[in-house]
Amino acid sequence: MRGKRILLTGGGTAGHVTPNIALLPLLRKRGYAISYIGTAQGIERDLIAREAVPYYTVPAGKLRRYSDIRNITDIIRIKIGFFKSLALAAKIRPDILFSKGGFVSCPVVWASWVLRIPVVIHESDISPGLANKLSLPFAARICYSFPETAAHLPEKKSILTGIPVRETLLRGNGEKGRSLCGFGDRKPVVMVIGGSQGAQAINAAVREALGRLLPEFNVCHLCGRGNLVENSAPSAPAAGGPIRPLGGYAQFEYVNEELADLFALADVAVSRAGATTLFELLALKKPALLIPLPLSASRGDQILNAASFEKQGWSRVLPQERMTPESLVENISAVFKDRTKMIDSMKEKAPATGTEKIIALIEEIVANRR
Repeated sequence: MRGKRILLTGGGTAGHVTPNIALLPLLRKRGYAISYIGTAQGIERDLIAREAVPYYTVPAGKLRRYSDIRNITDIIRIKIGFFKSLALAAKIRPDILFSKGGFVSCPVVWASWVLRIPVVIHESDISPGLANKLSLPFAARICYSFPETAAHLPEKKSILTGIPVRETLLRGNGEKGRSLCGFGDRKPVVMVIGGSQGAQAINAAVREALGRLLPEFNVCHLCGRGNLVENSAPSAPAAGGPIRPLGGYAQFEYVNEELADLFALADVAVSRAGATTLFELLALKKPALLIPLPLSASRGDQILNAASFEKQGWSRVLPQERMTPESLVENISAVFKDRTKMIDSMKEKAPATGTEKIIALIEEIVANRR
């Protein structure tokens, strides 16, 4: 009998890729040959390249909820992506497909269903995104992360798993993080996380608030690619940072291996409310001030995610429309003041990371198929 094979897909943002990466160590331990389908230009290609996993590309189109000429051209791309996915899946012959979402996943899911390959979908947010909505009818099982999501899914196919969190994030060294940032004192550390694309509104507010923050806190700022501010830097930095224009303030465009050490250093976090980041903060027991993407820039999923975490006592929410340098500092100080209570609540109520549950589900489906 040939060895077990799994095909992974998902892309568009880091949140559609890093949970797949979190599964890789256990999948390898269980003897799976792993392949990945993503786009040629998406962030998933760079992230998976570091994992030594065979990577295949298909075209992907975005289906918009509004009238746009690109909806027509993207339908053509989706059709091409579907037929290419059919050919790739037939060649790879996986025992199962695990899809983390994003528009690249749709043609891969549909092709796998046509080829009778069992499909497991994972939904991170409280309300499913459009790509997953288009894929749900073709799934054998659907994993979800928030209890509230159950109302949006078919009951018989759905299972609450949480989100897989990379094991490496749980092994950070705070002193290495302090050295990386160049913090010479022991002030508490605020870690600002803009996501893989950065967050312009948060970046601007944090920088305007530095004069108020730095007397009380050191600030580690992950600001996204192309968003470094160099006007006060003493010299050009190495690619990706850090830049330290002010004492106690370190900027990074993007970090990878160093992220665990920076998380370990942080006392509180300031973040968007993407589900993957939220569950990483939860696994690490990091109190957070959440500034979700507003409705003007999203479908509102981050607003729902943030409200759920605030209700559980794990974070505090500051709507972007009410964010000013003053309100930002006020809310960061409030989170820091309440951090012990938040950490106790996380220890008491937080679920385990979803890695083991998802691996067990994959193993069950593959065993039943063989």
